[in-house]
Amino acid sequence: MGWDCRAVGSFVSGIDLLGIYNYELTVPQAAIDGNGHVNNVDYLRWMLDAATAHADAVGGTGIAEQFGATWFVKSHRIDYLRPAFLDDNLVIQTWVASVSRVRSTRKYRIVRGDEPLVVGETDWVFVDVETGRPRIIPQDVMDCFVVVEA
Repeated sequence: MGWDCRAVGSFVSGIDLLGIYNYELTVPQAAIDGNGHVNNVDYLRWMLDAATAHADAVGGTGIAEQFGATWFVKSHRIDYLRPAFLDDNLVIQTWVASVSRVRSTRKYRIVRGDEPLVVGETDWVFVDVETGRPRIIPQDVMDCFVVVEA
């Protein structure tokens, strides 16, 4: 099959030299809650958006689809350190921290400039689309991602 993996040894827009993907956004009005800052649910949404954008950028999404598989979330852990506000320019940094037979842990850091606002992680399970059951992550999929210890 013709895999299109762009992680190792090539430049991918949004990924720094350490292998961390940077997803930028400006806080919209829709993300502001009754307390005048970003709602906690929006941070989670942005983390998932960054994870998806990273997988798409390195070709991992397309390769997983060719294997008839996808990723399901097993769990999230989020620590809220400081609030973000309307029109703040944020960067959601994400990277793959570990990979095992059927699981992967992805970490996140949301920053405003150099100031960390949120840190988190998601445990993902590689799943067969037809059966909904976990399956072994093919080497071709693993090769799309650099495991980063940050």
